[in-house]
Amino acid sequence: MKALLLTNEYPPNIYGGAGVHVEYLSRELAKRIEVEVRCFGSQSLSAQSLTVHGFEAATAGYGCQPTLRSVFGALERCVAMNAMGSDAQLVHCHTWYTHLGGIIAKLNYGIPLLITSHSLEPLRPWKREQLGGGYDFSLWVEKTALELADAIIAVSEGSKNDVLRLFDVSPERVHVIFNGIDPQEFNPVTGQDVLLRFGIDPATPYVLFLGRITRQKGIIHFVRAIEYLAPDCQVVLCAGAPDTPAIAAEMSATVAEVQKRRKGIFWIQEMLDTRSKVQMYSHAAVFCCPSLYEPFGIINLEAMSCEVPVVGAKVGGIPEIIVDGETGYLVPLEQQTEAPYEATDPDGYARALAERINGLLDSPSLRERMGKAGRKRVIQKFSWASVADQTVELYSDLISRRPTLP
Repeated sequence: MKALLLTNEYPPNIYGGAGVHVEYLSRELAKRIEVEVRCFGSQSLSAQSLTVHGFEAATAGYGCQPTLRSVFGALERCVAMNAMGSDAQLVHCHTWYTHLGGIIAKLNYGIPLLITSHSLEPLRPWKREQLGGGYDFSLWVEKTALELADAIIAVSEGSKNDVLRLFDVSPERVHVIFNGIDPQEFNPVTGQDVLLRFGIDPATPYVLFLGRITRQKGIIHFVRAIEYLAPDCQVVLCAGAPDTPAIAAEMSATVAEVQKRRKGIFWIQEMLDTRSKVQMYSHAAVFCCPSLYEPFGIINLEAMSCEVPVVGAKVGGIPEIIVDGETGYLVPLEQQTEAPYEATDPDGYARALAERINGLLDSPSLRERMGKAGRKRVIQKFSWASVADQTVELYSDLISRRPTLP
């Protein structure tokens, strides 16, 4: 069996959860079947069962407005990914950037199309700030691909419900396979050099946020919650890769305003490598995931695997990861029912986040108990081996039902 994976992100070009997913899934799949990854970039790898080929686009020569360069760059790559030919028995796409490539492969090579839905474009209308009219294209290509796909993987039950609600897809074509984590890699460590490099005091409890600067992640709400946190705690914001100049400016202004009123706020804008992230997680007192829209949230698994209690919004797939009162706390979020999602009571949401975080800061024994329970849950339920086994089983089923071509 050979599977062709099409993805925007692949190491070293990773900036979100989808990239993390493909990195670990491809590695685990290659222990079972032959895997070829085609991605955006200049990557090149040839191992026994895993090959990686990056594709670049000549976006610098495009005459379109800057917001459309990533869109046309994706289309250029999707065509190139297919033009080189393929002997795979199935194509597996990740994120809308590669959906056209999946459509081309299915129709031209006659192979099954599988799509993992990491997030859904209709639920991210703030992407128009980033893509302009390209957002209308992303909506169209995602809808076309999902409704044409032979099967769809949803990363949570909440995500599956969204797929069925928003697209003309039969329930039997949608399969829930959770994201995974490597608990050996994300394991509590004692080293402190990364903290010291950024001026963080290891002896003082800190609350950690780690993620991209995007409206989806709710980071502005967390920053506003800082003024309600216990005054003697530190706050570490590992936040970079802003979607747009507008949200970058809003983030800068909001952080600057909070920093006027309290010390101990560290904003790290560089993208951290895995070793640095593990150390950040390992020494955190609490991890906060304030997302307004989150189909799954791998960052929660990473924190739990490092024995950190998590305070997260009760949205999307987060309640399927955090066990409220056992591995952390879920914070109810009153928000408008249709995208673009936004808290209807922003100050109330900020206060609710802070209340749960403060409760954990006040009780080291509770933090320790929840941290241990979180890592146990990760090991039992969210291993990449399990994800790969379920994925290969789905591959086999799709390939066995593929019609014989004349």
